[in-house]
Amino acid sequence: MDKLSPDGRAARAPAALDTFPKLLLDHAARRAGKPPSRLDLADLDAPAIAAFLDHLEKDRGNSIRTRNARLAAIHSMFSYAALRHPEHAALIARVLAIPAKRADKAIITWLTSHETDALLAAPDRQTWHGRRDHTLLLLAVQTGLRVSELTALTCQDAHMGAGPHVRCHGKGRKDRATPLISQVVRVLKTWLAELGPAPDIPLFPTQAGGRLSRDAVERLVAKHAATAEAACPTIKEKNVTPHTLRHTAAMSLLRAGVDTSVIALWLGHEDAETTQVYLHADMTIKEQALARVQQPGTSPGRYRPPDRLLTFLDNL
Repeated sequence: MDKLSPDGRAARAPAALDTFPKLLLDHAARRAGKPPSRLDLADLDAPAIAAFLDHLEKDRGNSIRTRNARLAAIHSMFSYAALRHPEHAALIARVLAIPAKRADKAIITWLTSHETDALLAAPDRQTWHGRRDHTLLLLAVQTGLRVSELTALTCQDAHMGAGPHVRCHGKGRKDRATPLISQVVRVLKTWLAELGPAPDIPLFPTQAGGRLSRDAVERLVAKHAATAEAACPTIKEKNVTPHTLRHTAAMSLLRAGVDTSVIALWLGHEDAETTQVYLHADMTIKEQALARVQQPGTSPGRYRPPDRLLTFLDNL
């Protein structure tokens, strides 16, 4: 029961572990001085797991985020083992107590309105690829869809009738609908007419009619960002990716005064706290808050009611 099978699974281990069992078993086998098929659960105690996590960072150059993802998978496996092998409760508890490592959070990258306009103007709309790319970029900037959600869209997911919107099957197997502004509706209608009547084909297909891959979308975004640099040099200072377009959509909503809880629903965030990162990124909001603070060494100004208020009071 304590033995692990050669493929790294104890009975039916969680699927999350399947992404890196070889790395873990190879490291544990070298540390224990025995082949992987002879490993015991005791060979995967807390010191062994901690050594493996250090190996990921120092020897393999993995980021803290990747290290924490590996640890989460290990925790998942040991939580599974805890229900079936209470005789190893102490060993399992020590492994489950290994904490995730805190990582620095970088400020998000997003595009200003001028940079967004330059990016949207970059595709050559005289060509089929250019019209497809322009539609994709415009939809991404307005809706904030993830790249996986964009590539999964079919023509029937775009509803152009009353209350125009797109429906997507998002992260966490959740469906959501995102409304569209008139500019996007006009472009999408033209693009849908060009694609033809088939409702189940990809909304953004390859030339052969297949579905665009994530890498293909990343390449086309990078290509058009490079073209946009001529009209807007500040884009060169930013690493423009499909996720940058998602951040841009969120920042546009935030700067328009939309509450972060609504933005979380718009983006399909599981936790509204995730959306707080946009508050940290927007200097305009911070500057507005600073403007309300009384400066040191100054006296507070006297309130002066506007004319509208005076007229209202006079008419009472």
